Amino acid sequence: MASRLKQYLLLAAAGAALYFLLTHHIVFHGEDANFVKNIYFLKKSKLDLNETFVSLNQKSPDAIMKVKVLRENGIGELMVEIGMITDEERRRLESRYR
Repeated sequence: MASRLKQYLLLAAAGAALYFLLTHHIVFHGEDANFVKNIYFLKKSKLDLNETFVSLNQKSPDAIMKVKVLRENGIGELMVEIGMITDEERRRLESRYR
């Protein structure tokens, strides 16, 4: 009985983890390329595994904003919040890639 309960709990935890990965972008940002300082979560507009793990290290804001899925889910606002770009630059990049 206890082992069956453990199996169900493990299965439920695995399902919850998969659902979280389907519904969120996990964005990594740090000062150095090899060091992750902060982790941010962005809600996805639809359930998929595209661009689930995103690193802002060693990428230009222009390269990040080229990705339509990230742009639609608010990566620009996140980059403004963490100080990578200004709000004016975010608007310029969003209008360029519409």
